[in-house]
Amino acid sequence: MLVLLRKSGAAVPLTQLRGAAKRMLSTTSAAYTNGPTTTKSSSTTEHYDIIIGGGGLVGTTLAAALAKNPTLADKRVLLLEGAGEFKGFDASGPYQNRVSAINKNSIELFESIDAWPHIEAARYKPVKQMQVWESNSDALIQFQHDNFASDVACIIENDLILDAVYATVRASASNVKVLNKSRIECVSLPGQTGSVHSQVQLQDGRNFSCELLIGADGANSVVRKQMGVDVFSLNYDRMGLVATLDLQPEEAGDNSVAWQRFLPTGPLALLPLTEQQSSLVWSTTVPHAKQLLSMEPAQFVDALNEAFCRQYPRVELADRALQALNSFFGNSSSQHLRQFPPSVRDVQSGSRAVFPLGFLHASSYVCQGAALVGDAAHRVHPLAGQGVNLGFGDVRHLVETLAAGAYAGFKLGDTQHLTKYERKCLTKNVPIMLGVHGLHTLYSTEFSPVVLLRSLGLQLTQNLPPIKNFFMRGAMG
Repeated sequence: MLVLLRKSGAAVPLTQLRGAAKRMLSTTSAAYTNGPTTTKSSSTTEHYDIIIGGGGLVGTTLAAALAKNPTLADKRVLLLEGAGEFKGFDASGPYQNRVSAINKNSIELFESIDAWPHIEAARYKPVKQMQVWESNSDALIQFQHDNFASDVACIIENDLILDAVYATVRASASNVKVLNKSRIECVSLPGQTGSVHSQVQLQDGRNFSCELLIGADGANSVVRKQMGVDVFSLNYDRMGLVATLDLQPEEAGDNSVAWQRFLPTGPLALLPLTEQQSSLVWSTTVPHAKQLLSMEPAQFVDALNEAFCRQYPRVELADRALQALNSFFGNSSSQHLRQFPPSVRDVQSGSRAVFPLGFLHASSYVCQGAALVGDAAHRVHPLAGQGVNLGFGDVRHLVETLAAGAYAGFKLGDTQHLTKYERKCLTKNVPIMLGVHGLHTLYSTEFSPVVLLRSLGLQLTQNLPPIKNFFMRGAMG
């Protein structure tokens, strides 16, 4: 969640980007078949300019961004949310276990849709510094702005983000309609049934049509399957465990540092929430995750504190190489620079939960009458904290592209214009996704030559401020 990555800034032809996406991981692609045939029917079809299939953080933010864009404010938008009505967020209640590390670009998006003041008025935690370190050597890297002048990221609860963007959506009720408990049964796109519009049928039999159907319906996207694009996916056979933690007050200080240690089983991250509370994201093997989930609270806290401080088997060659590298740059050893996170005192009752980890990328994000955003288009490991930020980047690029196209007279579902959105996103997403997957692979082994290479890479970045700042600016947007 804390390793920083840089996106490419160079212009790359769309054909090369699509080729890079298809070659990613060198796996076999499989074209999806059309959606299932439904036996339900409705006698009427209601038409909208844009239908967003799927809510959540990305889909709901997209609805708010469309409503707030001056060029698109007159478009009728339908948001199909599979969950029940959102109950709101209680800023006086206990902290929730699902949080996101939000970067500068995402904050600017929230500001543009008037959602950021809502978040600021509730609660969030700025991160002033990040420390990432290796378990099989002394390699480490620390990120912060000069004199801590700016935040590296902000830790915000997912439900608070939803509450903020729903406030914007409710303020735009004249052109944005939300249907809760609305699950898509099947879709058809222009040319597939002779219609010039995209068609959506819900599981309850209601029918809708639109100029542009946007798939924000997650990794198992019905919209993506109907588009027939190639999809590359991997199951990492790992799970992420999240929890809300209470810290030892005498050790926490202002608790503005985000910590991540790469263990042999996966990265362990501690993200600040308040001066005395933090959020945990522990990526590990499936059996270990289940074991951690079933532990008594005191046993779990002991296991967590040990994981941050335990001395794992060392790679002597890597330690000697790091000493030589630090001496060359005139720096003291990494051991001297390393800080340790505050000890965990307790885990909040009922806050532990697990989720599977994997990789997914669609080779194309658009076709005539449809586009993909968020997890419907891509899914990454949480170790770099980039997943939801990539989704918010999709929102920003798609709204900009649709607004420019509408102003120029293009139809909303015109592929000729939608490919501009795809090009922007592929240029941004592919390098980051390759980097995150590469880091997951590098840190999933204790093989000595790999430990040596990754330790040297981490420490070299720490010792070269221009390179470190390059990666930090990229991850911060």
